Amino acid sequence: MTHYTIIPEELYWQNEAEQQQYQEIEMSGILMQVRVDTGNTATIVRLLRCSLDDYLNPSFAPGQQIMFFPMLLK
Repeated sequence: MTHYTIIPEELYWQNEAEQQQYQEIEMSGILMQVRVDTGNTATIVRLLRCSLDDYLNPSFAPGQQIMFFPMLLK
């Protein structure tokens, strides 16, 4: 991806650490990217794999907060 901008490189990439806090989870058969917040909540950033009808579901809209309880699998 190429970005043409007059913004200094340091300002453009200053939020790089914040971008690494995103995780991919699957909920109700929908793969989504979320940003983990405090207090066992996460905010939906975008849907990665779902049916077309799921984009119209307001509960899966970007910006919605969901409950997030991470689990370790054996």
